[in-house]
This record gives sequence, structure tokens and C-alpha cells, in this order.
Amino acid sequence: MTDKMLKFVEIGQQNPPKRQISDRKADFNEIYDEFINQKAQQQSSRCSQCGVPFCQVHCPLSNNIPDWLKLTAEGRLREAYELSQSTNNMPEVCGRICPQDRLCEGNCVIEQSGHGTVTIGSMEKYITDNAWQQGWIKPIEVKNEKNQSVGIIGAGPAGLAAAEQLRKKGYRVTIYDRYDRAGGLLIYGIPNFKLEKHVVERRTKLLKEGGIEFIHNFEVGKDGTLDQLRKKHDAILIATGVYKPREIELPGNDLNNIFPAMEFLTASNKKGLGDKVELFDKGILNAEGKDVVVIGGGDTAMDCVRTSIRQKAKSVKCLYRRDKENMPGSAREVANAEEEGVEFIWLSSPKEFRGKNKIENLLVDQIVLGEPDETGRRRPEVKKNSEFEIKTNMVIKALGFDPEDLPLLFDSKELQVTKWGTIKTDFDTMETNLKGVFAAGDIVRGASLVVWAIKDGRDAAESMIKYLKNNEIRKSKVA
Repeated sequence: MTDKMLKFVEIGQQNPPKRQISDRKADFNEIYDEFINQKAQQQSSRCSQCGVPFCQVHCPLSNNIPDWLKLTAEGRLREAYELSQSTNNMPEVCGRICPQDRLCEGNCVIEQSGHGTVTIGSMEKYITDNAWQQGWIKPIEVKNEKNQSVGIIGAGPAGLAAAEQLRKKGYRVTIYDRYDRAGGLLIYGIPNFKLEKHVVERRTKLLKEGGIEFIHNFEVGKDGTLDQLRKKHDAILIATGVYKPREIELPGNDLNNIFPAMEFLTASNKKGLGDKVELFDKGILNAEGKDVVVIGGGDTAMDCVRTSIRQKAKSVKCLYRRDKENMPGSAREVANAEEEGVEFIWLSSPKEFRGKNKIENLLVDQIVLGEPDETGRRRPEVKKNSEFEIKTNMVIKALGFDPEDLPLLFDSKELQVTKWGTIKTDFDTMETNLKGVFAAGDIVRGASLVVWAIKDGRDAAESMIKYLKNNEIRKSKVA
């Protein structure tokens, strides 16, 4: 064991410094400054190099975290990057937006022993950003181009990860996406202060330079059916994600100025990308000067409240039906939101939207936590005669996402879905009931994390490669 490691008893936990609250509230830039090389090496040296690396066990991608921390501590940054990217197609993205406090860092052995976790996410970001700066990251070079082609529906993290893995093996890959830019939620759903858009754009540019074709503004079912794509390609991957907003049916639901989260976030992100956004410019999808209420407790809700702060809202409140300890979102994001001036109203649930044409007030019930449900979480119950009113002229519903009706949208009624509307696939192969059609990411597992989408995309690519090889073998035997 090198003497550069196991320094956690000498060196404390350290994150990259945050920018001043007043500064970060005034713009959409990322809130963390960069590690300098010396600090990165020091933080990496805190790793205990434990025999059973629970950080790796609890990473969906099984990233070799102890190994690339050791390489970083030794100043071997290129090797650290090569190891990091060998299991992750977007380490610079995961380093920024993964809820490390619930995954790798939350399960770090020295965190459990009271010494404070190694700041793994910050190190992952540092290693990859340094690799970009040094010019170590190059486009895919295909040595043996194959005749088989793959069509991928959806340019989000699952589709992009699968495309890269397939292209590395020489397959011709075309990605079809309904939007005008690649990236899916990475571009239009996640705000710049968590993930600046140039980080996503340089990655998709790299894929294009590696020979992957992108066809934008393409809606399957409208610009071409699923059956037509199947005839064009040797295999298909459906990686659309889930975008249909989950609704809450309450009196007054049809009042103006009540918006789903993605509509609000997309308008803000498009504006940040320099697009003309009419509803934003008219002040409708703009929180400036408004009393904003966000309903929900996940990471999307945190994106909405923190975006509202930066748009200079008059006040920002977040309603969540459980307490702080039971928030589904990242504790780090909740802390950032509190620092920036968001008021959290815990144990509260909306009861009625009130107003004439536009939302003016929100009637809210207080909640108590009852007995645990089948998931083990205590069930929220309405407290009798506890209702109170909140003044608001803009409500954002961040209640999660459901799948769209893909058999209908794709004009492919034979495509099987589960009772939840997600695509039904074989557990081992990720193939749907349609031969040669695979599916991955949120459209299979339901709304989840980016890191899981990348994992699913990689796994789907592996299954598709086996399928394509078997097809090639069968054809050669017939010939």
C-alpha cells in the first residue's frame, strides 16, 4: 500500500468551495468552484482503500472508485481518467448531478466511522474536467466498420450511453430525438447551476465526431412509425425517458399560472441557451416578482425552487407532505436551497387552488405521519381541521413523471407495456416483445436517476451486440 493513502486521520473532509450565496443567486453558473490539483490529491489520499469498497458496491455503474482515487493521489491523472471512463460514459455529468450522499459517499467506510466521506463526486468531476482541458478525450475511432445499423429513439443519457458503446464496436448508429438538441433532461430539465450546458454539448459533439448520426425534431409515429424504423435498422433501442407530468386533481386545477415542472424548467433552460421563449418573455413562465409555491420534494422540486430564486421571485415556498428526514431528493440540494432563501413548509399537502382566473391562494392541509406503508415509509395523513392559506400567484407542480402512451404515439399497438405504462422487457436481455427492439432507462424502470439510465444504456448495448452478432452468424450460415 502506498504511503500516499489512508490520510483520513490527518486530513479532513473537504468539498470544493461554494461561491458566495449572494453571487450564485444572481446567475445560473455552477455553484462550486474547482478543486486545485493539490487539494484534489489531498482529498483522494483520504481513501481507506478498504477490502470491500462499499462506495463501489452502491454505485449503479460499479465505478472503480478506490482505484481512481489512489491514482489521483499519486498524481497519475490520465490513468485515473481512463479508469473512470471505462465504466461511465459521462463521468463529468455524474460528478455534478448524482446524489452522492445517497450512493457512493453515503456508503463510504470512513463516513460511517465518523471521519467524513471522501468527496467522491467532486473528484470524479475534477478528474474528467482535467482530462478535457488536457485534450485526452478523443472521438471514437472505428477500425472495423460493420454493415449492421442501429436506430436509437431518444437522445437522453440512456440513448447516448448505448450509442457510444455500440459505435465503439463498429456499428452504424442513428439517434432520433423529438427535440432540437441532444441530451434530453440533461439539456432541458436540469438547470445550469447544477449542470452547465456546455458540459453536455461537448459530449454530444464528441459522439457526432465519432460517426454517430443525430436526427433532431423527429417524432416517432408522426415523422416515421416504429415499424418503418425497424425495417431501416437491424436493431432498435427505445430510450425516450418519461416526460408526462404526474397530476394532482384538486379544485381549481384549471386556473392559470399553475404549471408542470418540466414546462417551467424547459423555458428557463431554453432562455439560457439563447432561444426565444415567448411565454418567458411575456412574464408567464417567469418567476420574477412572484410569490412562487412549488409542490413536491424530489430533485426536480429543488431545481424549480432554486431556478425561481435566480429568476428573482418575490418569495419561494416548497410544500412537501413528509418531513425533512423523509425527503426523496438529495439532502445536499435541500441544504443549497435553504441557503439561497427557499422556505420549506414540511408536513403539508395542497387541498384547493383558489382564484378567479389566475391562482391567488393555495389552501393547504397539515399532515401527520402515521404507520409505515408497504415501502417502510410512514404514511402521510391529513390532520383534521388544520387547513391554512398561502398567498401565491405562481404554482409549480413537481410531482414526478409518468410514461407516455408509446404504443399509441409510435403507431405500434403490438408493443407491450406494463400496468404502469412502462415498456415491458425481458429482464435478462432488455428486449421487448418485438424482435430486435430493446428498451432502456426511465421508460423501462420509471423516473429514476441519470446514473441508472447510463447503466441501463450500457447493459442494453451489450445485449444488442449479442443479438446483432447472432443475426450475422445466422445469415452467414444461410449464405
